[in-house]
Amino acid sequence: MGKKSRLKTQKSGSGASTVVSPKEMLNLISELLQKCSGAAPSAGREWEEYVQIRGLVEKIRKKQKGLSVMFEGSRDDYFSELMTWAQENGASCDCFTVTNFGSEGYGLQATRDIKAEELFLWVPRKMLMTVESAQNSVLGPLHSQDRIMQAMGNVTLALHLLCERASSSSSWLPYIRSLPQEYDTPLYYQQDDVELLLGTQAVQDVLSQYKNTARQYAYFYKLLQITTGYNLEDDRCECVALRDYKESEQIYIFYGTRSNTEFVVHNGFFFPDNAHDRVKIKLGVSKSERLYAMKAEVLARAGIPASCVFALHCNDSPISAQLLAFLRVFCMTEEELKDYLLGDHTINKIFTLGNGEFPVSWENEIKLWTFLENRAALLLKTYRTTSEEDRSLLEKPDLSLHSRLAIQLRLAEKQILEKASTSGADKRLYFQKKLEDGAALPRFQESDISFLENDTDAKLPILLGRLEEEEESGGVQAEEYLLNGEKASCGMGAEPGGDAVSRQDAGSESSDASGSSKVTTS
Repeated sequence: MGKKSRLKTQKSGSGASTVVSPKEMLNLISELLQKCSGAAPSAGREWEEYVQIRGLVEKIRKKQKGLSVMFEGSRDDYFSELMTWAQENGASCDCFTVTNFGSEGYGLQATRDIKAEELFLWVPRKMLMTVESAQNSVLGPLHSQDRIMQAMGNVTLALHLLCERASSSSSWLPYIRSLPQEYDTPLYYQQDDVELLLGTQAVQDVLSQYKNTARQYAYFYKLLQITTGYNLEDDRCECVALRDYKESEQIYIFYGTRSNTEFVVHNGFFFPDNAHDRVKIKLGVSKSERLYAMKAEVLARAGIPASCVFALHCNDSPISAQLLAFLRVFCMTEEELKDYLLGDHTINKIFTLGNGEFPVSWENEIKLWTFLENRAALLLKTYRTTSEEDRSLLEKPDLSLHSRLAIQLRLAEKQILEKASTSGADKRLYFQKKLEDGAALPRFQESDISFLENDTDAKLPILLGRLEEEEESGGVQAEEYLLNGEKASCGMGAEPGGDAVSRQDAGSESSDASGSSKVTTS
């Protein structure tokens, strides 16, 4: 519009921009992401979790103080620019003006009479910030690769707005300058103000929103700003060191939370100490199973498809909350399914499906951990070599780089499966003792669905269709086959040079009403 941009970086009290240690900031961000990504707290401890998350957020805010992109002046100074920009781009602005309405804030004030059903306001598409415009902006490459952005349009738009806000040449600057610096939603409340909501029906939504927002921020901070960033002011890409490096030492950058499969396939290297390594496993409830409709209904209420690709992780807890919820439903008896569909407190029961503290029953826990133990062992049998053989091969000095990468990846997958099988056995024995001792099941109250991995849709789909009655007569239930270790052969083998992850996907298993094993391929 011919005017010099009044964009500036907020200064600290000393008059200089705050200097933030990238390593220190990364540690705080990682701690925040871990805290927000764990299982939901037990009933009654949601406030304690909120205080802990808020404490981390406040630490981060303090470290980043002075780094905010600010505009000089107040919002009022930019409303005339906003109206001019809107008119120049084809929006209608001739019958209203922006006015401060006191306690109600800014709004539109009519400058002439407006008749009922009269079209008085329109905004051309080119003025709108949309997912489409984000895809055509600097965010395009990231959006095409990141599944969270693809699934959550609101997150895409938020990042789009931030990028345009930081750009002095953005065509949306007249609009962006007119936006408020803060809002009156609970996200902006002080802790004492939020505490006043305790005991209300809204407090769970408020605490969940804060946790989800903090998790999204931490995730995208690590994705976008950990090591490499674009300096809009100096028009250059920048990279900062996250730790000290000595002369001649190799310098590394952070690629994100990729598995070694992704590293090998997309980057051509293997990371031995990858804390984010995982193995894909495809599981599904067979449509021919007698209890399929009931199981699919319970899973749908938890936002989990009846067939899905999950992951076994390399850490001490190999399965996610989502996979735990799936396996619990997968191994439910008919009576347990009816209880979760038609019994008391069904919503709370659905919420706690992925919470390890609230088993469906001791028998159900024994079944699901036995299944995991056997399933991981079954997948291990699809490899042509053992872990010991792979370790011996890696000791050969004449291995080519590509061979070494392939064997390293293969061994890493086996180690994850071995850990999962061992974990399943340990858990099975633990819950068998609980059953033998006659231990009481922990009682649940209210929980939170945010612990599920697929909460990117931010919805809990509740299927309200009438559940059709199933005949009592029928074949063997799914869990009876799944716990039968006799049928271990899945009838497949890896071709030389075949992809290891495809092999894991191909080994997905379900059972039909007759109890026979079926292998589904992806």
